Amino acid sequence: MSTVRTLRPRDYNEVLYVGHFYRKGQPVVMDLTGMSDNDARPLVDFAAGLVFGRCGDMDRIANKVFLLVPPGMVING
Repeated sequence: MSTVRTLRPRDYNEVLYVGHFYRKGQPVVMDLTGMSDNDARPLVDFAAGLVFGRCGDMDRIANKVFLLVPPGMVING
């Protein structure tokens, strides 16, 4: 069982933490609600590339809130 990390990056430099936990095999909720659309877009692009490159999954769970699921992991609920 893995802990789901919830991260609220404030700028592009903080997306490093999203990648760190995701590569360790932990699901990550990336909450971008505190960012403008223009600032959030590159973070979503980064996350999409990370998930695609690692054969994982990414779901939008709310406006500007995304769940990144590592490969081979299933999230229920």
